[in-house]
Amino acid sequence: MPTIQVRPPLPGPKSQAILARRDAAISKASFRSTPVVAASAHGAAVTDVDGNTFLDFTAGIGTLNVGHTPAEVVEAIRSQAGDLIHLCAIVGSYEPYIALAEKLNELVPISGPKKTFLSNSGAEAVETAIKMARAYTGRPAIITYEGAYHGRTLLTLSLTSKYALFKKGFGPFAPEIYRVPYPYSYRCPHCRNEGVCNLTCFEDLERALITQIDPSAVAALIIEPVQGEGGFIPASYEYLRKVRALCDKHGIVLIVDEVQAGFCRTGRWFSFEHSGIEPDLVVMAKSLAAGMPLAAVTGRAEIVDAPHLGGLGSTFGGNPVACAAALKAIEIMERDNLNQRAEQIGEITMAHFRRWKEQYPIIGDVRGLGAMTAIEFVQGRNDRTPNTEAPLKVVAEAYQRGVLLIRAGLYSNGVRTLVPLVITDEQLEEGLGVLEEAIRVVAG
Repeated sequence: MPTIQVRPPLPGPKSQAILARRDAAISKASFRSTPVVAASAHGAAVTDVDGNTFLDFTAGIGTLNVGHTPAEVVEAIRSQAGDLIHLCAIVGSYEPYIALAEKLNELVPISGPKKTFLSNSGAEAVETAIKMARAYTGRPAIITYEGAYHGRTLLTLSLTSKYALFKKGFGPFAPEIYRVPYPYSYRCPHCRNEGVCNLTCFEDLERALITQIDPSAVAALIIEPVQGEGGFIPASYEYLRKVRALCDKHGIVLIVDEVQAGFCRTGRWFSFEHSGIEPDLVVMAKSLAAGMPLAAVTGRAEIVDAPHLGGLGSTFGGNPVACAAALKAIEIMERDNLNQRAEQIGEITMAHFRRWKEQYPIIGDVRGLGAMTAIEFVQGRNDRTPNTEAPLKVVAEAYQRGVLLIRAGLYSNGVRTLVPLVITDEQLEEGLGVLEEAIRVVAG
């Protein structure tokens, strides 16, 4: 029996009433990708207040790798909440925080002693990693990338690209931020016609250390091994290895942002593992706690310990209920081998995507790593001009047919798929069929 059960036109009357309340009560600056008004969700399915059931191809923007409301996580939350909801790690200690830190120190593949600090969100964790790097090196400057997304606080917005959507009207931004090209081969002026990264963009990075900032002033380089909001662009493994060597040469702390790509999404615990590098600090959030607000920085102990006593803190960071959820979610990922499942999902999805690319001229590129996949839309077969209208229309058409999607890309001309890793093959094929139908309608 199909999972999708919808009665167009959508949204239904109950959803419309709640959306009207939303418009009256919530900031208009808060964007929503679809009009869905969720009442419940389980596994890969979301049911709205009108009784329509959708397949979720967003997973809360990569937050629900173990699926919606897994019974074991729900029970862990319920059990922990019955004993201790909050204390604050500044006030005292509690076992779930320490147990999770120990588990992350075990999971993150960095040689030598490691330590962890917990916070609430990816943005807060990125800021914490920057503090650690600056304290450790005594240097101010940070290198970031075109197309990067690291959060919406002032410092993380300063690191983030895509000015018009995220940054317009919010300056001035933090100083000592230096931006270089990301290895985005489809649109790279050096290798766009070759289809693979020729590493000329690494020369741009080396040049920036002459023309923009001296390496002796650089505290850290922060990179997403697979850009998220930038369009699900995997950096070439050789590029990441050369970045690691450059950081070693100049004493620069290498921070990898695994907020969206971490916890089995790409077929490894962390996407940087595909390249074989060891970063100095790893930033995590999203699927860490199966939908509960929690983030972490794990890395070399001497760097994590570098800030002065009292220099790091968070009222809600490492909340015991969120930690209990995270410990159970990690247990599920290990036991059910979600890394292997992500690879299977990616193979199935990319087989469809590659076929669609040949069939529909508005698809310029398809790409991804594991179950982190995206389609980039263009004007036509021989015109790579970003098609910013197509993703909006595809998302809207898919919603009417029962699939939840969200856009991506530096130019907002992509659609990403981030299915829960517990999705069945039947559900995956059902949702991909809807996505193709939406593309067919939009392509004309």
